[in-house]
Amino acid sequence: MDEKELFRNSTCEEQIKMAERELSAFVRAVTELFGPEQARLSAEDWLDASELMDSTPRATSRDWRAVTVAVATRLANRETPARDHRGLAKTTDPKGSPILSSNCFASALLV
Repeated sequence: MDEKELFRNSTCEEQIKMAERELSAFVRAVTELFGPEQARLSAEDWLDASELMDSTPRATSRDWRAVTVAVATRLANRETPARDHRGLAKTTDPKGSPILSSNCFASALLV
């Protein structure tokens, strides 16, 4: 094996490890916050998004966090109607509905 091939193999292995760590952390966070079904759907979304990533296969670096942010946005869009409905259903205050929180929970997934 020549030096270029060794470099490509080590770079590829490093990228795989980084992607695995990013996906694993994301799935753990989604499982904790939204449950196993949303975690499964989000993991599938993450893998699909990673394949569509705008980067050449021989690139030495990929932004796996960008994949996570894109998929967290999908999760937020998927969860918002359910959250809004649950929040409104629980309202018993005669003064009106509570102010629903913004969709900022995606940032909690990145910690």
